[in-house]
Amino acid sequence: MNNGTSVHSAVLVLNQNYEPLNVCNARRAFVLLGRGKAEVLEHGEGGIRTPTIVYPLPSVIRMVYMIKRPRPRMRLSRREIFNRDGHKCQYCGKETHDLTLDHVIPRHRNGRHEWENLTSACKKCNHRKAGRTPKEARMRLLKEPFTPRVNSYYVVHRYLDGRENWRKFLPGWEDAGYS
Repeated sequence: MNNGTSVHSAVLVLNQNYEPLNVCNARRAFVLLGRGKAEVLEHGEGGIRTPTIVYPLPSVIRMVYMIKRPRPRMRLSRREIFNRDGHKCQYCGKETHDLTLDHVIPRHRNGRHEWENLTSACKKCNHRKAGRTPKEARMRLLKEPFTPRVNSYYVVHRYLDGRENWRKFLPGWEDAGYS
């Protein structure tokens, strides 16, 4: 290898219809290319040197055949719940970055740890609600918790920083809400 590049470099993988599928490392991209399952659309910097030839590292590849897959789902995490709720307590409406997670139906009452049962709450409201339901605590949710819908850019958004050559393959990604 030269220039400190690596087979671990990120490679954007597009479906046959140019929709983003995922991001893989260069090693996996070389396997897909070698088996005739993908084609290179854009090369990155550097390459892999063998005794006789230098193979340029791919940066963007496109699958030759359409890959059917389920729509991506957003990961359930504190950060994503706070983002979904606009960093607002869903009981009093206070906008803050000092939020807690609240189980609308408490876990000790068989409330599940899932999108539809988790909401953002300030510490004061979470303490006031305690282990009760909102109805029992005489508190009202500003909006019911829901599973956010994601688009195909969700799978690649965290890799976009510093990869200007990917942007032409992702038209409108700035408008997708992940920039």
